[in-house]
Amino acid sequence: MSKQFKIILITLGIILVVGFMLLGKIVSGYNTVITMDENVKGKWAQVENQLKRRYDLIPNLVETVKGYAKHEKELFENIAQARTMYFQAKDVKDKIKASNLLEGTLSRLLLLQERYPVLKANESFLKLQDSLEGTENRIAVERKRYNESVQILNTYIRTFMGRFYAMFARVSSAEYYKVPEAEQATPTVKF
Repeated sequence: MSKQFKIILITLGIILVVGFMLLGKIVSGYNTVITMDENVKGKWAQVENQLKRRYDLIPNLVETVKGYAKHEKELFENIAQARTMYFQAKDVKDKIKASNLLEGTLSRLLLLQERYPVLKANESFLKLQDSLEGTENRIAVERKRYNESVQILNTYIRTFMGRFYAMFARVSSAEYYKVPEAEQATPTVKF
């Protein structure tokens, strides 16, 4: 073998090794962004499971309260509207908006027990209230987990190479599940 041929083989070998390393890095980055995206989707599915549980409890709670608070028609209509908005939502952003609307309305519903002492003592109302409270706690935990996975994905996408991998994988940043403005204010109690 000639010296020139050896140099060409060594050069081709180096190019192949560098090419494989580069390809490995691209595949690794692609897989990372896909994994993060799937993690966000999985966490959102858990949020939806808890939201579904909430929406299943609401009709029972509303029916129990209706018997005591017949003139609270607007409140019940708002609850029904928020529930409908959630099930008609086409994407995560719309579902978050509907859920936030419902959270504010639910807090008003639960405050009705102060106006109706008999309702406050009603066993089925108390059981439903406890179930709803447990569900709200679960939603808070799942919302936190979802937001953590969104943060990881969005941070990665904002990095130089992460942006490249996200474009290549057609993954975009995810929407945070924010606390509604109405719930950020400290509630006031008046007697």
